[in-house]
Amino acid sequence: MLFASDNWAGAHPKIAENLTRHAGGFAAAYGTGDLDHAVQQTFSTIFERDVAVFFVGTGTAANSLAQASIVRPGGITFAHREAHMIADEAGAPGFFAHGARVQAIDGPTGRIAIDNLKAALNGFPEGHVHAGQPMSVSITQSTESGTLYELAEIAAISALCRENGLPLHMDGARFANALVALGCSPAEMTWKQGVDILSFGGTKNGCWCAEALVFMNPDQARQMPYIRMRSAQNFSKSRFIAAQFEAYFAGGLWLETAAHANAMAAELAGRISASKELRLAWQPRANEVFAIMTKQTSAKLQAAGAVFYDWHTPHAEKGLVAEDETITRFVTSFATTPEDIRRFGALIA
Repeated sequence: MLFASDNWAGAHPKIAENLTRHAGGFAAAYGTGDLDHAVQQTFSTIFERDVAVFFVGTGTAANSLAQASIVRPGGITFAHREAHMIADEAGAPGFFAHGARVQAIDGPTGRIAIDNLKAALNGFPEGHVHAGQPMSVSITQSTESGTLYELAEIAAISALCRENGLPLHMDGARFANALVALGCSPAEMTWKQGVDILSFGGTKNGCWCAEALVFMNPDQARQMPYIRMRSAQNFSKSRFIAAQFEAYFAGGLWLETAAHANAMAAELAGRISASKELRLAWQPRANEVFAIMTKQTSAKLQAAGAVFYDWHTPHAEKGLVAEDETITRFVTSFATTPEDIRRFGALIA
């Protein structure tokens, strides 16, 4: 009953097998090999346009280098208050973007409220050098609260970005989970709604260590080779990241693993809804489920072998939790089994 994080899950067997298959022999280094080029072309096929792809080792690196590629003097990126780049990246985006700041924007269940974003942008009138200047907006899909931006919401935020001359970045650590939940194509969830730069995650969905930075317009990525090199993310044996992505995309594996994780989350949410001791904090849309229970119940379940995290109460949802209660986070993955859900359901029935 391991629900702590999809980062806890290992590599999918097909991805592990492909790493082994490419382990022998020789291949050109630093992203110049045949496999690297083939996988980069696969990204372009998936996104239905020529894109620039840069392999990196972590999602934090992808998010940080995305900001570094568009940095402005005194620059400010606007992201949700609970966004990973604010809450969990130890200042890395600002470090790699030469001191640029990330400003928190409120909104319900992990999503930026567009009126709050408008108000924040209006607080930086052009020419007021003391305040700095906006440089980008970043959204997380699926969000840190396990919810989703609908396509129309992405388009509305993008339109506001265009009005203010700002690029739109998407943190897609759980990109595949969002994609299958919305039932749309990668193109429809990104550039067709105005997304300019994507942090594309594979690690949480069955890869060993595979992330990519995707520029929808390759002309915007001209400096990225130098930025990635200076940031120590230019892997010499990048074929091993490429090998993971090759297996990840083959036969739609990435969508299959994401759909399974989402289905397990939906089943888990159903068990929680049926319990008298737990309740859902809000309806999950992807593979993260947030439940409210007493602190005593949380301790009892963990002592019984269920592994999950007591979570901080999101700023916009403060009123949901009583003093003796806690919000908890459960994350399912490609490796979660129906038996895991059944055993946990028996504990809370």
